Amino acid sequence: MRVLIVGCGYVGLPLGAELVRQGNQVFGLRRSTAGDVELKVAGITPLHADITAGESLASLPHDFDWVVNCAASGGGSADDYRRLYLQGARNLIEWLFASPPKKFVYTSSTSVYGQNDGSLVKENSPAEPQADTAKVLLETEKALLDAALQKKFPAVILRVAGIYGPDRGHWFKQFLEDEARLDGKGERILNMIHRDDLVGVIIAALKSGRPGEIYNAVDDEPVSQLKFFEWLAASLDKPLPPTALEDAEVNRKRGVTNKKVSNRRLKMELGYQFKHPTFRQGYTAELIRLDRADLPSG
Repeated sequence: MRVLIVGCGYVGLPLGAELVRQGNQVFGLRRSTAGDVELKVAGITPLHADITAGESLASLPHDFDWVVNCAASGGGSADDYRRLYLQGARNLIEWLFASPPKKFVYTSSTSVYGQNDGSLVKENSPAEPQADTAKVLLETEKALLDAALQKKFPAVILRVAGIYGPDRGHWFKQFLEDEARLDGKGERILNMIHRDDLVGVIIAALKSGRPGEIYNAVDDEPVSQLKFFEWLAASLDKPLPPTALEDAEVNRKRGVTNKKVSNRRLKMELGYQFKHPTFRQGYTAELIRLDRADLPSG
């Protein structure tokens, strides 16, 4: 397959490397030439354009079999999100429409679910986020699903939980640096997925995902913040973090939610088997990696 990965960063780079390993011809799209060397080392052909500026896509090659849009903002305001995600998706649809791929996978976020009652959330559960950034992600999904319905554009949506893995994991990093705090009683549910599993899920969606469908990309075990920190504390022989009083207004502005996201459709329809079914396997691998990194060389 000729594959285009839009946004060859934390997820896109290992995704491209794995697709190359499987015998595909992979192109990686970035805005600048800064990362060209690491793309080439992975066997990925670098391309350069800014998806927020539709005209910059015009000179790129066409005729891709698979396209993955996993561009990430790394934070920013709702306006920043609107430019990168919503306008970026619209520009990609328009650019690819004349010669559409067989499959287009977009990595959205489980933040589009606004549930705050600890309930189980499936793909057909209401998506009514409070945060403005999550509202933009939902708009982006709608633009792609409308294109799938009206233009037969083969878009598949992955709603991705909190990504962790090598050098990444918000709560984990805070715990290691003694900066973590328990929110109230620590009852809020965390939903996660290891980067390597997200790579596998994207490939499964490229191969078997149904256009116009949504899949939750999350591991098997949503876990309370308290249970997560208890496991880390026992694994590292460290005390539990102190408790911080919850600020309901701050949480509302941040779009903090409390729900258990189900991956049943992903496993049933795509047949994906997780390498790290829960945070325990994933973070055990990360702790081993960190231990090895601290060992003296030679």
